[in-house]
Amino acid sequence: MPYAYNKLKGRITEMYGTQGNFAKRVGISKNSVSKKLTCKTEFSQKDIILWSSLLNLDKDDYGKYFFS
Repeated sequence: MPYAYNKLKGRITEMYGTQGNFAKRVGISKNSVSKKLTCKTEFSQKDIILWSSLLNLDKDDYGKYFFS
Protein backbone atom coordinates (compact mmCIF):
# COMPACT_ATOMS: atom_id res chain seq x y z
CA MET A 1 0.00 0.00 0.00
CA PRO A 2 1.47 3.39 -0.96
CA TYR A 3 2.03 6.12 1.57
CA ALA A 4 -0.67 8.79 1.93
CA TYR A 5 1.59 11.70 3.02
CA ASN A 6 -1.39 13.54 4.56
CA LYS A 7 0.68 14.94 7.45
CA LEU A 8 3.41 16.02 5.03
CA LYS A 9 0.92 17.74 2.72
CA GLY A 10 -0.61 19.51 5.72
CA ARG A 11 2.78 20.71 6.94
CA ILE A 12 3.66 22.05 3.48
CA THR A 13 0.36 23.97 3.34
CA GLU A 14 0.79 25.22 6.90
CA MET A 15 4.27 26.58 6.26
CA TYR A 16 4.25 27.55 2.56
CA GLY A 17 0.58 27.99 1.64
CA THR A 18 0.76 25.88 -1.53
CA GLN A 19 2.78 23.02 -2.98
CA GLY A 20 3.86 25.45 -5.70
CA ASN A 21 5.40 27.82 -3.16
CA PHE A 22 7.14 24.91 -1.48
CA ALA A 23 8.43 23.62 -4.84
CA LYS A 24 10.03 27.02 -5.53
CA ARG A 25 11.74 26.91 -2.14
CA VAL A 26 13.01 23.36 -2.75
CA GLY A 27 14.15 24.29 -6.25
CA ILE A 28 12.08 21.71 -8.13
CA SER A 29 8.91 21.89 -10.20
CA LYS A 30 5.43 21.77 -8.70
CA ASN A 31 4.93 18.64 -10.79
CA SER A 32 7.93 16.96 -9.12
CA VAL A 33 6.53 17.74 -5.67
CA SER A 34 3.15 16.36 -6.72
CA LYS A 35 4.70 13.14 -8.06
CA LYS A 36 6.50 12.54 -4.77
CA LEU A 37 3.35 13.20 -2.74
CA THR A 38 1.30 10.81 -4.90
CA CYS A 39 3.92 8.02 -4.80
CA LYS A 40 4.73 8.28 -8.51
CA THR A 41 8.37 8.97 -7.67
CA GLU A 42 10.20 8.05 -4.50
CA PHE A 43 11.84 10.27 -1.92
CA SER A 44 15.61 9.99 -1.77
CA GLN A 45 17.42 10.29 1.54
CA LYS A 46 18.63 13.69 0.33
CA ASP A 47 15.01 14.75 -0.35
CA ILE A 48 13.92 13.71 3.14
CA ILE A 49 16.75 15.64 4.77
CA LEU A 50 16.13 18.78 2.68
CA TRP A 51 12.35 18.74 3.00
CA SER A 52 12.60 18.12 6.74
CA SER A 53 14.95 21.06 7.11
CA LEU A 54 12.61 23.37 5.18
CA LEU A 55 9.59 22.12 7.14
CA ASN A 56 11.33 22.30 10.54
CA LEU A 57 10.93 18.57 11.19
CA ASP A 58 13.17 16.69 13.61
CA LYS A 59 14.73 13.35 12.70
CA ASP A 60 12.33 11.77 15.17
CA ASP A 61 9.45 13.00 12.98
CA TYR A 62 10.64 11.37 9.73
CA GLY A 63 8.49 8.30 10.30
CA LYS A 64 5.32 10.29 10.91
CA TYR A 65 5.74 12.43 7.82
CA PHE A 66 7.53 10.22 5.26
CA PHE A 67 6.66 6.63 6.18
CA SER A 68 2.99 6.53 7.09
